[in-house]
Amino acid sequence: MSPVHDDPMRMTTGDLYRLASDLASEHGAAASDYASRAVMTLEAEGSHERAKFWFLMLVLLGDIRTGRIDPEASITLH
Repeated sequence: MSPVHDDPMRMTTGDLYRLASDLASEHGAAASDYASRAVMTLEAEGSHERAKFWFLMLVLLGDIRTGRIDPEASITLH
């Protein structure tokens, strides 16, 4: 069993974009399916914080797939 940390690891917006981009590059369209299944499984297990992370990945993967964001471009927040 892995240790539980009181202080969760922090990721920047850039980290999240890079991770989603790597998932999309490595797994293609299946990455969204993996993320969706992770959300459903983690919610069913009661791991809501972990499910929120995978839901965010699912949103970013959808944005990458449809061309709404370019993972190679600089991040612009409006």
